[in-house]
Amino acid sequence: MTAQENSLNWFEISVADINRATKFYETIFGIKMDRQNLMGMDMAFFPAEPGNGKASGGLVKGPMHKPSGEGVKLYLNGNPDLSSALSKVEKAGGKVTMPKTKISDDIGHMAFFTDTEGNTIALHSLN
Repeated sequence: MTAQENSLNWFEISVADINRATKFYETIFGIKMDRQNLMGMDMAFFPAEPGNGKASGGLVKGPMHKPSGEGVKLYLNGNPDLSSALSKVEKAGGKVTMPKTKISDDIGHMAFFTDTEGNTIALHSLN
């Protein structure tokens, strides 16, 4: 791997109900997700600029995707302050499982929530 390559280039959040999950993430982040059916899977993509070298991803409902609160933790970008997205989690049907917590002055803050599908997701922001 060269210095220009990211170690992460794509992520998928497994969902049981694509409509419910899409509404949840659109609500907490104030975004519009693009919906498609690819390779027999229902998908909703987070906004991204193709070709910019930054990681992107989406929600996926398919036979190999099972929502889980265990295992790998994905940190979504909560900048400029994750409090904004976190404050919408419970109203949108999720549950905050770790409130905004300071990591350090240099690294910023983190929080955990459970989404409407039962996945444990993290947020990170500098403030």
